[in-house]
Amino acid sequence: MMVLLGTIAAQAQSQERIGQFNDWGAISYQSPNGKVCYVVSVPLTKQPSNVNHGDNFFVVTQRRGQNVTFEPQFIAGYALREGSKVTVTVDGRPFSFFTKDNAAWTDNAAEDPALVAAMRAGARMVVEATSRRGTDTTYEYSLSGVTAALDAIGSCQ
Repeated sequence: MMVLLGTIAAQAQSQERIGQFNDWGAISYQSPNGKVCYVVSVPLTKQPSNVNHGDNFFVVTQRRGQNVTFEPQFIAGYALREGSKVTVTVDGRPFSFFTKDNAAWTDNAAEDPALVAAMRAGARMVVEATSRRGTDTTYEYSLSGVTAALDAIGSCQ
């Protein structure tokens, strides 16, 4: 988890670990625009098994001073195919993400609350992406602990 913390918020001067909640960590740091809090997890499985996936994360960020509440994001350990979509499926319910470089966000920010609610209620999340080279990849995340982690950053100020 320490490698993960350094990778996610390398720009942060001082990170504070709020807590570890099963498969999800909760972290905060001070940015020039205010306090930023996020929950983060790494995939349990990565497919195909014969490629280098790098470090992959699923993050849900909260930026109180910027009116950003629970923004989901997939961060890949490689460049994503330009113009491709990432599909995030929570217990059978799909959400479409747009890509930029090695990251992806929901196509429509109005869907963020529905995705976060599905994550809170769900058990399993699958992320499907395509690398710049055209390799189709799949990651499975456990949602065990995500509700407690989100609750922990809910009061982050």
